[in-house]
Amino acid sequence: MATAKGYAAQAASDKLSPFTFERREPNADDVVIAIKHCGVCHSDIHMVDNGWGMSVYPLVPGHEITGVVTAVGSSVSRFKEGDRVGVGCFVDSCTTCAQRDLDLEQYMPGLVQTYSSPQPGSDLPTYGGYSDHMVVKEGYVLSIPDNLALDAAAPLLCAGITLYSPLRHWNAGPGKKVAILGLGGLGHMGVKIAHAMGAEVTVLSQTLSKQGDGLKMGADHYYATSDAATFETLAGTLDLIICTVSAALDWGAYLNLLKIDGAMVLVGAPEEPAQLNAFALIPGRRTLAGSMIGSIKETQEMLDFCGQHDIVADIETISINQINDAYVRMQKSDVRYRFVIDMATL
Repeated sequence: MATAKGYAAQAASDKLSPFTFERREPNADDVVIAIKHCGVCHSDIHMVDNGWGMSVYPLVPGHEITGVVTAVGSSVSRFKEGDRVGVGCFVDSCTTCAQRDLDLEQYMPGLVQTYSSPQPGSDLPTYGGYSDHMVVKEGYVLSIPDNLALDAAAPLLCAGITLYSPLRHWNAGPGKKVAILGLGGLGHMGVKIAHAMGAEVTVLSQTLSKQGDGLKMGADHYYATSDAATFETLAGTLDLIICTVSAALDWGAYLNLLKIDGAMVLVGAPEEPAQLNAFALIPGRRTLAGSMIGSIKETQEMLDFCGQHDIVADIETISINQINDAYVRMQKSDVRYRFVIDMATL
């Protein structure tokens, strides 16, 4: 066992504080990573607060991890010491389920999340990227393109793939009208990626306060959802809406913006159940769907795509001792657009 340093919550809703813990010894198929940067995802706050009822404490958050390989096991063939790598939202999965063959391991019941998840063969939960190093199976380590800075690339490991996967699955591209609902940590990645895919991109945000940013990121149109005229203007015009917000909405009002056979895909996860009238779907043969991150194969595809198009997150770098203040600011939407921890400050 190797001693690691990090920041953890000791119980639900606790502030994060310094925490020393043990990482497992590397096996032949493992990669040891010195963590350089870790993005701060809104789901980290949900998990610290046990908002989804599945947190295990002590809890070391962080699943937007970039770093450098410091050692590899004897059977590792894809990585070597000094390689720039990333780790996303899961570090193990079932190897026998049908979804594995379909490259859909993120939907398998045996998924091991990067933090606060039971580990096979261990009494300890997984601990995440708010720490100095980690040990990960080779098959769950990703290559970061050389032209992407490790700090600004970190949010791609969750925010990037969370938007890339549904945009790709629902065929965003030339001739498609795609709306991104919410311009935050997730939404701003969606705008950049959808634009690079060739779609006509609309941002739907509560106000016009971020309109300048959205247009610079690649949006073609920007509308305020606080203006009732928005819903009249856009009714029946959109092929796809990606909803990135984690709050209750008037789902029918947004579904009405879709064309026949249009889809609205949820990637934000409200803590309360959604209320929906079936007639928001039936008359237009519309779909309300969900999407969760992406497979390892698709995540590497996303990273390569972002490398080809020079796509990274807009970030504000913080030191680890600023993390509790960052959580408060995130809950006030006071970040443009993703906090990233410089782990050299640990």
